[in-house]
Amino acid sequence: MFGIPGKQAVSITDKAAAQIVKLMNAGDKKGLRIGVKKGGCAGMEYTMEYVDEVDPMDEVVEQEGARVMIAPMAQMFLFGTEIDYEVSLLEAGFKFNNPNVTEACGCGESIKFDGM
Repeated sequence: MFGIPGKQAVSITDKAAAQIVKLMNAGDKKGLRIGVKKGGCAGMEYTMEYVDEVDPMDEVVEQEGARVMIAPMAQMFLFGTEIDYEVSLLEAGFKFNNPNVTEACGCGESIKFDGM
């Protein structure tokens, strides 16, 4: 994996951890798997899904009862990312503060990495 010994691949804010646990429990799921795929106006998009099984190839981060699994092909793109959960007047959702992103579209849904 792409981790550094003693350092988690991603960090999870307290708000995000609480929301992940809430949704894990509501659906009786093992955790939230995150990844990236080609798409969107900037070239890549984040993927998120609650899953029933932990893939042995996933990088697993656990915090305050929340379990996040990083899909193998996404690990190098997501290392160092902070996962937050924000609520505003118009929307609520997970936000990725990713130091690896070099460009993002105006809507914030599509991202670009160096060399992509």
